[in-house]
Amino acid sequence: MNTTHRIWKYGDNVNTDVIFPGKYTYTVSHDPIELAKHALEDLDPNFASQVQVGDVIVAGRNWGNGSSREQAVTCLVHAGVKAVIATSFARIYYRNAINNGLLVIQCPEIVPVVTAGNSLSIDIEESTITYESQTYGFPRLPDVVQDIVTAGGIIPYLQNQTLTEE
Repeated sequence: MNTTHRIWKYGDNVNTDVIFPGKYTYTVSHDPIELAKHALEDLDPNFASQVQVGDVIVAGRNWGNGSSREQAVTCLVHAGVKAVIATSFARIYYRNAINNGLLVIQCPEIVPVVTAGNSLSIDIEESTITYESQTYGFPRLPDVVQDIVTAGGIIPYLQNQTLTEE
């Protein structure tokens, strides 16, 4: 399926303390609205109030480095972010994203050409991103990863598997 998404663009080494400020780690519960309110607030104070469901983040190298806190993923999920496309990801962030149903795509070729505020489209089945009539490929996501993201994370995925087996 090919859908269009508005772009938010950030640079290299955006760490988990910037994605979800550490000062809220123990004060904001798992309330989705509260988590979303603080997404990227130290990097982009306008993000949380202006992000729309289906928007994507395009970023440079090492997105999500730092601590392993899940709030750095779940705040984006609850804010409505559809995907993060980056040159590269911190390993733990990448896995946390999949576990929480956030699509993460490594596509270094597209990062320097996109502009914030413009739109792109993602075709998961074809492993392509289209931006301004140019198509960029990315490594195919394994079927199980696609299924986990589509289900909304590892827990809903496993719950669906259990129901299917019964």
